[in-house]
Amino acid sequence: TTHYLFIVVVAVNSTLLTINAGDYIFYTDWAWTSFVVFSVSQSTMLVVGAIYYMLFTGVPGTATYYATIMTIYTWVAKGAWFALGYPYDFITVPVWIPSAMLLDLTYWATRRNKHAAIIIGGTLVGLSLPLFNMINLLLIRDPLEMAFKYPRPTLPPYMTPIEPQVGKFYNSPVALGSGAGAVLSVPIAALGAKLNTWTYRW
Repeated sequence: TTHYLFIVVVAVNSTLLTINAGDYIFYTDWAWTSFVVFSVSQSTMLVVGAIYYMLFTGVPGTATYYATIMTIYTWVAKGAWFALGYPYDFITVPVWIPSAMLLDLTYWATRRNKHAAIIIGGTLVGLSLPLFNMINLLLIRDPLEMAFKYPRPTLPPYMTPIEPQVGKFYNSPVALGSGAGAVLSVPIAALGAKLNTWTYRW
């Protein structure tokens, strides 16, 4: 019973941590202008939660299940904002599932080798998640116009967008986001695996 309760706790808390990583990333305006922060936070949090959850169950496919839970949660939040009168693209739903599938595939292909899942799978997530999400953001009509027309009620005045910053400091946000995400995903996934080992012993 303790093991099953622990699985539930890990699933819920890891999902909430990933969904709230950076706090602002699901709002279209900041997800677009802070793409590198988006990439680093989401790739690392996805890998930590998925590796921890997957190694605890030992079942390939758990990472995809975990990503699906987060996707459903975020679509619910998107629907809630839409019901309040905000535009459909006010909330961006990140694309977690394809990257999580790569992590599951790595775990399955290496015969459930946790070290390969961390190193190879973590790198694949860090490289693929920024690419999938940049394509996702490119489909949004005009995120900066939306930021000015629909300022969030919880946004402090000093954080209100003043001028477009897209492309001002980063020549290639996909390359920078992918590199940073891939580099940071692996050591943080290793930490998640170590926590999993300690918890199992406990």
